[in-house]
Amino acid sequence: MGIIKTKSRGILIVISGPSGAGKGTICSNLKDRNSNIWLSTSMTTRSPRGEEKNGVEYFFVSKEEFEQKIKDDGFLEYAIVHSGQYYGTPKDKIADMLNKGKDVVLEIDIQGAIEIQNKISDALFIFIMPPTMEILKDRLIKRNTESEEKVLERFKTAYREINEVTKYNYVVVNDEIEFATNKVEAIIMAEKCRVDRIEQVELNNTEEDIHESLVED
Repeated sequence: MGIIKTKSRGILIVISGPSGAGKGTICSNLKDRNSNIWLSTSMTTRSPRGEEKNGVEYFFVSKEEFEQKIKDDGFLEYAIVHSGQYYGTPKDKIADMLNKGKDVVLEIDIQGAIEIQNKISDALFIFIMPPTMEILKDRLIKRNTESEEKVLERFKTAYREINEVTKYNYVVVNDEIEFATNKVEAIIMAEKCRVDRIEQVELNNTEEDIHESLVED
């Protein structure tokens, strides 16, 4: 057994950023690269876009279903965002996965991230930033999944969201998706090396004997 015993519980990793910043792709890359990462699926009342599938990108539900889950205390966090649509993180499985040692990634909006900050003190918060607002605008337009009015709404929201970056532990500029994913992986690795995430330091009999022999010499 090594000297350092790390905590067996996984890390809750919250990733946010404006629409078009690329946070969804980064989260998918993390899951594909690391078998210890479990990507939580959010729930929303908005309609699927493009080839999105229920249970993959989101759980798509009616407003009535969502509000019933709120009454049943079934969300870790939830908020009303773009065009009055509900978005939320179901509690199902999250605690269980963390206790099993899995690192749980939540891709959520800033309102939800702040709500979690008030509940879970040791969660890790990472903000994904676009290189420029011009590039962000181009990404939103090229998705070709929403009307010009909704694209403008998301662009305006992005300005407000970027001003909240100081509430996060880290910021990653997504100028190139693979490089940005690498940076997020490095942040997670660094977090696992933090002293306050160590459970205890243990010296076994052999190590104690080495210490005693050195002192005697």
